[in-house]
Order: sequence, then C-alpha cells, then structure tokens
Amino acid sequence: MSFCIEEELAKLPAKPGVYIMHDDRDEIIYVGKARILRNRVRQYFQSSRNKSLKIQQMVTHIARFEYIVTDNELEALILECNLIKENRPRYNTLLKDDKAYPYIRVTVEEDYPRVLFSRNASRGKSRYFGPFSSAGSVKETIELVRKLFNLRSCSKDLSKLPLKERPCLYHHIGQCQAPCQGNVPKEEYRARTENALAFLSGNYGKTIDELTGKMREASDAMDFEKAAEYRDLIASVRHIGSRQKANTGSFDDSDVIAVARKDDEAIAQVFFIRDGKLLKRENFHLHAAPDENDGEIMQGFLKQYYMGMAFVPGHIMISEEITDAELLEKWLSGKAEGTVKISVPKRGKKEKLVELAKKNAMLILDQDLERVKKEEERTAGAVAVLGERLGIEPPERMEAYDISNISGFQSVGSMVVYIGGAPKRSEYRKFRIRSVDGPDDYASMREVLTRRFKRALDQDAGFEALPDLLLMDGGKGQVNSALQVCEELGIDIPVCGMVKDDHHRTRGLYYKDKEILFTSDEECFKLITRIQDEVHRFAITYHRLLRGKGQTHSVLDDIPFIGPNRRKELIKHFRNIDEIKAASAEELAALPSMDRRSAESVYRYFHGSKEEEHGTSNA
Repeated sequence: MSFCIEEELAKLPAKPGVYIMHDDRDEIIYVGKARILRNRVRQYFQSSRNKSLKIQQMVTHIARFEYIVTDNELEALILECNLIKENRPRYNTLLKDDKAYPYIRVTVEEDYPRVLFSRNASRGKSRYFGPFSSAGSVKETIELVRKLFNLRSCSKDLSKLPLKERPCLYHHIGQCQAPCQGNVPKEEYRARTENALAFLSGNYGKTIDELTGKMREASDAMDFEKAAEYRDLIASVRHIGSRQKANTGSFDDSDVIAVARKDDEAIAQVFFIRDGKLLKRENFHLHAAPDENDGEIMQGFLKQYYMGMAFVPGHIMISEEITDAELLEKWLSGKAEGTVKISVPKRGKKEKLVELAKKNAMLILDQDLERVKKEEERTAGAVAVLGERLGIEPPERMEAYDISNISGFQSVGSMVVYIGGAPKRSEYRKFRIRSVDGPDDYASMREVLTRRFKRALDQDAGFEALPDLLLMDGGKGQVNSALQVCEELGIDIPVCGMVKDDHHRTRGLYYKDKEILFTSDEECFKLITRIQDEVHRFAITYHRLLRGKGQTHSVLDDIPFIGPNRRKELIKHFRNIDEIKAASAEELAALPSMDRRSAESVYRYFHGSKEEEHGTSNA
C-alpha cells in the first residue's frame, strides 16, 4: 500500500507514545518518544534551519512512519529503550556491539537458582548484572560466587526430587550441596541466593565478615586446611572488590558517567561507587552522529545502559546536561524501587570525580583512535604503498593462492582474500585438484585459477568479484602459470609472485620479470608476509583435514607392484619424488627390494602414457 506522509501526519493523535521511522526497504532507521505525538512527529517534516544534519539526512530516507500510543511519557520512554535495543536503528545513538557485552545472570525464577554467563539481558524473569566490558572478569566472578554460596551450575530439571542420577563432580569437591538429591531445603537455598545477589550488587563487606568468622573457627579447631580455604576465598573477594579501588569521600552508592567524543566515535566511562569506594570502572564504545552534542549522546547512553542493569544506585552523576533528566529519574526510581537522582556536579569532590571520569574516557578514546590509525597504516596504508611500488592503482581486493600436497598425492589449492589490506575470511575458498596426477604444482595452480575465474565469468555465487591483484605463493613459474590462465580467459589482472629466501622467509615480490625487494620494517612488506603465511596456513589446514579423514598416502601407493617396503626404500634412497621421477629403470632396479617388473612399473608411471599406465595396472 502507498503511504502518504501528509495524510498520515494529519491522523497523528495528541497523545504520548513512540514513533518509528522506516526507509524504502522497510528497515527501522529511527525510534523516538514524544509527550505529544502530533507535535513531535510533524516537526521532522517542517522546514526549519534549526534541524541538525543528522535529522536532515534521516528525513530524506523516511518512506513511512508508524507510532504506538502509551498512557504516559514514562511508558513511552521504556518502550523507546526496548525498541532501540531490539532494532538498533542507524540514526539513534547506539552502544557499539551492545549484544556482545557480557552479563551475569541469576535465574531467580527457578526453585534452585543458578549464576550464569550471558550475552543477552532479556531472557524471562532472571536478574542481570552488567553489562561488563571484560568477559574474563565476569567468568572469574561467577566462579567465585558459586564457591562462596554453593549455588548449582547444572541445568538439571529439579521439579521432581531427588533425582536418580548421582551428584556431579562439583558436589564431591565441595562447591555444590547437591540440591538434585534433595539435600538442601528451598528456603535455605533461597537465602543463599539472596546473599549472592547482595554480593553481586557490591556488598562485599558482609561476605568478608562471614568468611573471616569461619576462618577463625576452623583455625581454633586446628583445621588449618579448611582455614586456608577460607583465607583464599577472602583474598579472592578482596581482589574482585578492590579493582581500581579509591576513596571518594562518602557518596555511598553512586554511578559516575562521563562521555568523550571525536567525530562519530565516542566513549562512555562509568565509575561504580559502592559504600563510598570506587570499586571498578567500565568503558563502553558508542557510535554517534558528528553533529550530535554530548548531552544527546549521554542521554542515549543512559537509556540503553540502564535497560540492562539489575542494580540502579540512588545517585547518578553525569558530565553533561540532558533534556529528559526528570523523566529518566522517574523511570530509574521505578527500577530501583527507591529514589534515584541524576545530577551534573558543578563544584567540590563530585565535580572532580566526574572530571576524572571524563579524562579517563578521553584517554581511552585517544588510545582507540591511535589503534585505528595504526591499523589503517598496516592495512589501507600498506596497500597504497604496494600499489605505488608496483605502479598500479592501490589494489582494493587481493587474492593469494597456494598448492599443498604430500608426495604429489591429494593436492589441494587455497585461495585467501584481502580487502583493504585486511583478511576477508568469509570469501576464502579451497579446491581439491582433479585433473593433475603427481606433484605438478604449476599444473595444479593452472587448474585452480581456471576453475576460479570461469566461475567468476559465469557469475557463480561467491565468485563474482575479480581481484585487483593476484599474489602467487612462488616465483616466476607460478606467475607464468597465472598469466597463462588470465590470457586464455581474456582477463587482465596484475600478477605477482611472493618470493621466499633460502630460509623459507618472505623476501619480496616477483613482478613483470623483476624482483621487488622491501625492507623488513615496511608495513607493506609485513602485509605481504602476512598474506603469504595465511595462504600457506589455509592450504596446509585443508590438507590436514583430508589426511584426518584417512585420505593420506604417497603417490607411490598408486603404482602397481609397489608395496609399503618398496615405497619406504624408494623414499629412503632417492629422498623425494622428483629424484625418483628422474631415475632410470636400471637405477630403480638396482635397489635390493626391487625387481625388473616393479622398477619398470615405477618408470612407466612417471614417464609413460596414461594408456600404458592403465594397461600395466590392469595387468
């Protein structure tokens, strides 16, 4: 159905709600909330010089919009947060890779709850703690919680107890009291779960006091092994609770949040203050429109961040003024079941703490941008230098090829793809050689390239794109093989050989009958080395896979009258297939285990025609 924006604008209700903008592909590109839908949505389509560049650009892509009416603006805010998290519209300020941030999940909806690692904070009625920036610290904390409170880690159905199967290993090492056997009343287990929730909310003091008491009791009872276990647990709790620990005065439970941005890159830094101490910090990467101000970025972050937080402190100090502070306070107070205040400190210790968070955010952002700059130097920058050294346009798409086999048997070819100087693993391809018998790498390479480029000419899926540069693992011979295929198929692509030295290390490129050398500290040289190592690794990995399937044997196994003993003697005497191939029938027959018939069979295999070979085989 056609959508007339003017007609639909006239139908907008004067009620609170959420509006959803779609483009011509029906993808959601923006989600917003409004106290009065009619007024807010109409503003987008009115001519105004005050519109930001982001809004001006977004409006040009709107094909249609829809809206959801709510009872009040607070409901609209919650719905907006959910829709942004679910659809990740490109014109909203977004947490980068939000779904990848880890959480700690406590399955409070179960009779015997578990503490789990999760990357999704929207499953059922579980309580979530996070998001966190470090998966390692989350796993470490989960392991400690299980040890401290003896909570189960299994996924067994405990609706009917006791279970028939025996308790698991965790019960035998003292980390679970086997609720699966009915050993723990629900009330006792629930109390442990509540203690674990308090611990995860930052209340470490109570846990340390209890462990200290148990350690003293064990020591008084001369049970020093048990006392040492409690001592180690206390040390673990203190380690988790003391990361980046600092005295902040007496701000009780607070979050301090600051935003730093450069162009469309932004970092939100969160300081967690619990019981007046700075326990830890987390950094979150954001994507923002260049003309968005820091207040808009901060507001967008607060909405997304606290959607996934199980614990909301009573005070949130932020570095920027936001327009929806009062509404956010109301929403967060409902989540916290208590009063939550959002403020921008203007003086004193609180202002200095916010400034500290801001400085840290800027430091992290600078470090990230420096990493991006270095990555560009080692990828796009190296590609530009490579194009300059070869006298061609910087090759956006490069393909490298290698052949792998063992004694000529089960030859395989590998193709790796680099785009903009970075590997594009989804476009790697591997080939099993079909038409070449024996260890002929040049013929094998011609087969691989012919199959690859014919599929490109036929526009087969996954092979459509042609490279801007071909890189062969080898020198003049492999380059000529590639050039021959390109000429036969009418394809004009520059071809280089990646040449190695006597120590099998990358030395340079062979291009247009000349060898181009690089210094080892050049990023361009490092890129070529990485590509050569990668295509070799990919070929070897594929060949090992085939060997693992029991398909490994020497080409000598295919020769009539050559069994394991004769094959072993041939390899031992001649060292490799090339020397065997070069040997005369008399030289072959001179070996102790060889007779005239077997020697002639080997000679005919490498020098005779296929008909002769097959005829001998049939005989």
